[in-house]
Amino acid sequence: MNNLYTNYFTASDISTLWDTYESDTIIKYGMKHFLQHVEDPDIQNILQETLQLIERNIHHMEELFKKANFHIPKGFTDEDIHLNAPRLFSDTLYLEYIFNMTFFMLDTYSLALSVADHKDVNDYYAKNLKAAISLNKQAKELEKEKAIYIRSPRIPHSETITFVEDKNYMTGWLGERRPLLGIEVTNLVFHSKRNALGHAMITGFSQVAQSNEVKKFFQKGRDISGKHLEVFTSILHEDFLSDGALLRTSEVTDSTTAPFSDRLMVTFVANLIASSIGQYSVSMSRSPRHDLSVQYARLMAEVGKYANEGMKILIRHGWLEQPPMAANRNDLVE
Repeated sequence: MNNLYTNYFTASDISTLWDTYESDTIIKYGMKHFLQHVEDPDIQNILQETLQLIERNIHHMEELFKKANFHIPKGFTDEDIHLNAPRLFSDTLYLEYIFNMTFFMLDTYSLALSVADHKDVNDYYAKNLKAAISLNKQAKELEKEKAIYIRSPRIPHSETITFVEDKNYMTGWLGERRPLLGIEVTNLVFHSKRNALGHAMITGFSQVAQSNEVKKFFQKGRDISGKHLEVFTSILHEDFLSDGALLRTSEVTDSTTAPFSDRLMVTFVANLIASSIGQYSVSMSRSPRHDLSVQYARLMAEVGKYANEGMKILIRHGWLEQPPMAANRNDLVE
């Protein structure tokens, strides 16, 4: 029994490692291209540290796959990057990407840690979670130093304990709406920032995509992220709150030469969509006002449909690597 629990890698272990390997190889080649063009020495340092962290993680995961007798995924390789391609994003956007990437890492690593069965996998994600926390703090402080970090708006500090008595507490569409709760403000600002960054990056991808089909896919994503940004900021403005987001499109250069393969860029956007759907669902569960819940549900449906289009592109072009899956028992008995 002890030997079984020590050596056996479960579906939770393999699938989380596989997902992390795929996303980390995307980050690796993003960092490599960014480092070809970065000018700010402080941002260069954090890019270099991130690349070193990711490369260590990839090597560690490869060792775990070998121990599990599972093939090492292809992920993304040198064929997915064009190091000599011109700069596509500014140093500011490089740093914004690093900072937002740490949110994804914190979510991914904490979930993987909670479901991991094998001790080695558990230890791996526990170590990574600490590294992600450190990188998040480092990126945030650097954004503050560079005066590009935007804080959430202030709300009044309550001096007494009170309980909800207003029947309009959950009212959204009909009747008088109450002001936004602090947690609702937090989520709206977070989504505004994420969509502003996504809008800029997808705009850049739309300029350099080689396939017309992929180019149109990115153009649609750019429009969707722009619309979602408007939805979140307009809700905040109703309560005269700053939205905490700035359009970052001006941080995209006019380059039309692709630094990455279409496969890498479409997969990156697919990961971005998956993260957005997860964050929207969490925000919906923490927003008692009915109009906010409806908005989140509507936006999730829209990005879910867009995600489906991205998956079809990946499958049609033979770009979607097969994830780990259960055995097809019906096929085995034929």
